[in-house]
Amino acid sequence: MYQIKTYNAIAQAGLDQFNDQYQINKTNDADAYLIRSVNLHDESFPKSLKIIARAGAGFNNIPLDRATKNGIAVFNTPGSNANAVKELIISLLVASSRNLFDAAAYSAHNSGADISLRTEHDKTKFKGSELTGKTLAVVGVGHVGSLVANAASALGMNVIGYDPYLSSDAAWHISTTITRARTLDEALKDADYVTVHVPKNEETTGLIGKEQLAVMKDGVHLFNYSRGGIVDNQAAVEALDAHHLQTYMTDFGEDILLNRDDVVVTPHIGGSTDEAEVNGATQGARTIMTYLETGNIQNSVNMPNLQVPFQAPYRITLIHKNIPNMVGQIATALANAGINIESMSNAARKDVAYTMIDLDNLKNEEDNKLIDTLSKIDAVFRVRVLKH
Repeated sequence: MYQIKTYNAIAQAGLDQFNDQYQINKTNDADAYLIRSVNLHDESFPKSLKIIARAGAGFNNIPLDRATKNGIAVFNTPGSNANAVKELIISLLVASSRNLFDAAAYSAHNSGADISLRTEHDKTKFKGSELTGKTLAVVGVGHVGSLVANAASALGMNVIGYDPYLSSDAAWHISTTITRARTLDEALKDADYVTVHVPKNEETTGLIGKEQLAVMKDGVHLFNYSRGGIVDNQAAVEALDAHHLQTYMTDFGEDILLNRDDVVVTPHIGGSTDEAEVNGATQGARTIMTYLETGNIQNSVNMPNLQVPFQAPYRITLIHKNIPNMVGQIATALANAGINIESMSNAARKDVAYTMIDLDNLKNEEDNKLIDTLSKIDAVFRVRVLKH
């Protein structure tokens, strides 16, 4: 029976449906971790640990390089909080277009017998505009961006999507009413509202900076509910000071953004709903179950995707460096042990590779010996033997 360690009640709730298959928090030598925001950078991993599933999209709280070298597959749960983020973006679109935050702040500080007369006189300063007919640029139309684009289109907005890495599967989720831009500048130049929904990496850090803001027309509203650093906050502040950018709303605070009437900072609440947390925990639990029992990989952040139906009696999985002759060495080791390979699959992701080998026969006493033999191959990080 596999042992799973969780770090909060929500994560543990995601495992409730599998309680008969796993023991939860019974030992520190766990096979799997199901986590949310706990920082693992200073944690030492037990040798038994095979998988870390992060209930959420972000994974900067996990030391990926160290996990990989320890033969630990790391997963996130993309899309589990997508609806929560979508609903927040739509609410902020409405709030920014109708100046709701300023209007509410005004009312909170103006009370008394003549409030109705005074507000009738002053309310014109909060006059907003309607979203219908306005243009929204959605930068990144994956799990979250596609939902935002579709919802905004349903509100009557003209939606332009930009995503150079749009997969064919993701394209199925985008309404045919969405216009696809060929370049980032093409998406930005006519937008009244711009929202970004891309993963953070070297390419997307500073994606919306001084040059991109200059392309936008005056009075644009900008939203960053993706990751801190994707929008250059210094450039955004300069655009606000120049009255080029009308409002900037973000889930990622920084000192430079504080105490401004034209900035709204929320405390990283994009995916913070009861439903999103349960969705993430449940998806993470299913990911753990699939990986531990079949070795199949999908949505890993440090390993290649590889999914092969597990129909043979036995399966060997190996995490190793992506270097020449690894598959040959593995096959040779099995041949020398007199073991016949029924099928073999291999995939790579940058410097890391994953190999799955299905066998029609393997004596129980050979398991440990085989694991030891394959583990001695240089550049192999982890070997597992699974029984169907």
